[in-house]
Amino acid sequence: MATAAEIEKQAEAREVRNRWLLSAPALIIILLAASGPLLIVLLYSFLTPGPYGDVQWKFSTEGWISVILERDIFDDTLAFASAHLTIFWRSLKLAIMATVATLIFGFPTAYFIATRSERTRDIWLFLITIPFWTNLLIRTFAVLQVIRNEGIINTALLNLGIVDQPIQMLYTDFAIMVGMVYVYLPLMVLPLYASMEKLDFRLVEAGYDLYATRWQVLRRIIFPMVRPGVVAGSILVFIPAIGAYVTPSVLGGGKNMMFANLIELQFGQGRNWPLGAALSITVMAIVMVALLVYVRNTSSSEVRHG
Repeated sequence: MATAAEIEKQAEAREVRNRWLLSAPALIIILLAASGPLLIVLLYSFLTPGPYGDVQWKFSTEGWISVILERDIFDDTLAFASAHLTIFWRSLKLAIMATVATLIFGFPTAYFIATRSERTRDIWLFLITIPFWTNLLIRTFAVLQVIRNEGIINTALLNLGIVDQPIQMLYTDFAIMVGMVYVYLPLMVLPLYASMEKLDFRLVEAGYDLYATRWQVLRRIIFPMVRPGVVAGSILVFIPAIGAYVTPSVLGGGKNMMFANLIELQFGQGRNWPLGAALSITVMAIVMVALLVYVRNTSSSEVRHG
């Protein structure tokens, strides 16, 4: 005769089995829709490029070697691929700069919204989310119309007599960063606002009562308490910024390529699918590292604050 412990163990096993059966359809969809294409890209990165695109089913690590190295066409010696490294550095640099810029502009914006009355907060949040209603390409073209040589900024500077000729802003790294800051700013504001909304502003008042300066209140009270929002917003901006394609294509004019543009070039005109696949996995690895940093910071923050 089964004991009570054995019956309980059987019930637990039955419950676990039922949970797995219920979640099986979702797991299959995730496997086929997400992991499947990723595995195909990973497989392609270890194959040989075909003469007219596609791949030849011959194992090769040339795609991964070409990520940071290039072979001399005469003696097959390897050297650093300066063009790739330049694009990698530009992508990381612009993604980090865009993240910092969105934080600089997004932090006071989120603080302003969080300190408004409950009746007006929804209006301000509504205004922040309006850009998401418009296609990314249209928003990028809007930035183009502002910073081009005949755009709003240069026209105003010329009419005011501040400059004698238009300032070349378009087709530069500056133009790409401005476009990414404009496009991804809401992704920074919303997580920051979510953290600041929960902030107990009585602590801020207590800091002022203890003769703390504004900078001390910001650095020792506000910023530590909204740090999860800062980390979340930074990750939400950094990930799409490092893989941006539309903004660099339109505002960079093909002269200032980034990761995504290089990948598209390999799958298109370059006809080197293994290299394009290896570059794609490289970008994904960078994104994974960023996500791990986010999870680690979030977990440690939750432990410190109970």
